[in-house]
Amino acid sequence: MLRGEGPSCRLCGARDLESVVDLGASPPCESFLTGVQLDAPELTHPLHLRVCPNCFLVQLPPLIDPAETFTEYAYFSSFSHSWLKHAEAFVGTAVDRLGLTDSSFVVEVASNDGYLLRNVVDRGLRCLGIEPSVNVGAAAREKGVPTLTAFLDAETGAAVRREHGPADLVVANNVYAHIPDVLGFTRGLRELVADDGWLSIEVQHLLSLIELTQYDTIYHEHFQYYTVATAQRALATAGLAVVDVEKLPTHGGSIRLWARPEAVAGGPSERMRAVLAEEEAAGLHELRGYRDFAGRVEQVRLALLEFLIQAKRRGQRVVGYGAPGKGNTLLNHCGIRPDLLPYTVDRNPYKHGRYTPGTRIPISEPERIARDRPDYVLVLPWNLRAELTEQLRYVAEWGGRLVFPIPELEIVTPEEKVN
Repeated sequence: MLRGEGPSCRLCGARDLESVVDLGASPPCESFLTGVQLDAPELTHPLHLRVCPNCFLVQLPPLIDPAETFTEYAYFSSFSHSWLKHAEAFVGTAVDRLGLTDSSFVVEVASNDGYLLRNVVDRGLRCLGIEPSVNVGAAAREKGVPTLTAFLDAETGAAVRREHGPADLVVANNVYAHIPDVLGFTRGLRELVADDGWLSIEVQHLLSLIELTQYDTIYHEHFQYYTVATAQRALATAGLAVVDVEKLPTHGGSIRLWARPEAVAGGPSERMRAVLAEEEAAGLHELRGYRDFAGRVEQVRLALLEFLIQAKRRGQRVVGYGAPGKGNTLLNHCGIRPDLLPYTVDRNPYKHGRYTPGTRIPISEPERIARDRPDYVLVLPWNLRAELTEQLRYVAEWGGRLVFPIPELEIVTPEEKVN
């Protein structure tokens, strides 16, 4: 690990952050290109992950402006069936756990296309989504989900509280990593939540990222990566205390943090103490847990490139499935272009006819795979393995196989049972 004159820690202000892995430079992962953009220059930014030796927040420099990425956004949560089920189950659990009634108020930050709050609406609870992306926020309103188009900060949180009242539950799923101003965003969360209310945050667990070499989830939209310990430190800056933690399978391994204002929080749960102990045992509360990560990333890269090159030499065709942000980190870091992966497909019509950033691989509709009958399908959203293996079961009809690149290269037939 190298120590350099990079940026200071955005949580504690310490300098001399230490390198975890340097993935070179790539464009923002959701900046899909249109055909007319292919002959234009493409801006890239360094993708160098570092860890703070003082508070151990793992982070990227804030090289992109969230307003440029999230004003019009290519990701719509409702295109994943498993994610919709996950959101529905969470709402049911939260209503029961917190005793929410028709007089309760629920706010979701980064509410996307209403994938979660539509379940709250269906239960007759008052709710509001706060979503910065104009296009996906409009989709939420079409589903009957009240949605404010805004980025959350302390001022926005206070304005929502004045107009709508404090929230009994604030939900922030897969957004806490996307905020360069983590201190201002956290103050916004505190403004929203009632003094006796609850905050639920879902975020990818850094423990899973490190242990399973999930380095493709490192991209410019993710400004920081959390352990329970670093999330505790971040939330404490606005008077919020984590009291419980659930481990989730989503995104390759996530955590759901339950937090409350410090005055009503109480002590941590047993399972929270257990997760903190796992992190400590893995060395993530000090520097030693990050020291061999870059070497393992290189092994993932070499294995995937060796497979694609050998398939090309044998005259076998490999195409992609999915065009997620994580896939673009993988493609750019490996230098995979249309000569090795002639196209990928995606269920989101927004991406059809566009090209992946940096690598400029065409994106088509999913039906193209059945027409072309390739030898292999490289699954880029590997975190949806069970769902996509079922969707791609038809590939076995012509002897095709699925390729999962992470945590290590694995080639399977679609009918093989997925654990």
